[in-house]
Amino acid sequence: MKGEVLLGVDFGDARTGLALSDPTGLLATGAGCIRQSNLRKTAQETAAFAREKGAARIIVGNPRNMNGSEGSRSERVRVFAALLGELSGIPVELFDERLTTVSAHRFLADGGVYGKKRKNAVDELSATLILQDYMDRRKNEQPAP
Repeated sequence: MKGEVLLGVDFGDARTGLALSDPTGLLATGAGCIRQSNLRKTAQETAAFAREKGAARIIVGNPRNMNGSEGSRSERVRVFAALLGELSGIPVELFDERLTTVSAHRFLADGGVYGKKRKNAVDELSATLILQDYMDRRKNEQPAP
C-alpha cells in the first residue's frame, strides 16, 4: 500500500465526496465533491478522477446498519462500486462507514461551520474520514517489522 495513492469515496444521491491519500498511506485529504444525481454519470466522473490522480485502489464507504446488516442504501453503494470498478479498471474495496457522516457533521459544527457551508463540506469530509479510517485500520493490522 505504501507508495500508492488511494481514493476515498462517500457516494451520495446528489453529492459524492472524494478524498486522496498521500503516497505514504498516512494522511487522507479532501479532494472535492461530485455534484451529480445520476449513478452512472457519478461513476464515470469518479472513474475519470481516479485515473487522472493515478489512484491504485478506490475505497468506497459502505453504509451498514448499526447492527452490521446491509440495507437498501448499502445495496445501491454496491451497485455504484461495481460500476466504478468496471469503468475505472481500478480495484474497488467497500469499507464500513457507519456513523461517518454523523462524525463529519459533528466535526463541522464543533468548528462553527453551519448552513450552506456545512452542506458543501460534509461529503468531502466524510470521504476523508472513510479513507483515513481505512488507512489507519490497515496500518494497525500489519505486523511490526
